[in-house]
Amino acid sequence: MNDEHRPTLEWPNHLLPGAVRFSYSSTNYDATIGFYRDVVGLPVITEFTDSFGEDGTIFGLPSIEVHLEIVRSSKRDRDVDALDQLVFYLSGSAAASAAGAPLRAAGARRDPSPHPYWSSRGATIYLDPDGRRVVFAPWVFGVEAEPNEHLHGSTSFPEATDSAAPNGG
Repeated sequence: MNDEHRPTLEWPNHLLPGAVRFSYSSTNYDATIGFYRDVVGLPVITEFTDSFGEDGTIFGLPSIEVHLEIVRSSKRDRDVDALDQLVFYLSGSAAASAAGAPLRAAGARRDPSPHPYWSSRGATIYLDPDGRRVVFAPWVFGVEAEPNEHLHGSTSFPEATDSAAPNGG
C-alpha cells in the first residue's frame, strides 16, 4: 500500500498510553497458557498467582508495549463469540504459513466455519483451547494491499485449503 492510501491516525492528546493490554478470561487456563506460550510462541512477560484472587499470564504482542493477559476464569463454561479473535497480520502467504506451522505440527484445531472475510483473503484460523480464533492473515493491515478474491481470481490459497490440516481447514 503506498503512502497516499495509507490511513493516518490522529491520536487524542489526552490518551497517550505507555502500554496497552487486552485481557481474556479462560475456562481452560492451563491449556490456553500452553497453547499461546508453547505452540503460538508468544513470549511471557510475567505470571501472577492469587493477585486479588486471580491467576494470570501476560504475553508480549510482540513487546511489552502491547500485551495479552489470560486470566483463569472462575466459571466452568463460557460462551466465546466467533469474533473474539487475535489477528496476526503477516507479510505474505509464506509468512502466514510459517506462523501456522507450529500449530499444524501440534494438531491445533482449525476453525470449522471460518468467517468468509478471512477465507476469501487467504487467512488461516485456528482455535485456542477456549475456542477463540487465532488468525494468520497474509498481509499487513494498513501497510500492504489487502488481498481479495478479485485480485487473486480465486479464494484458493495453499495454506487456507490444506486438506492435511487438522479439522478440515
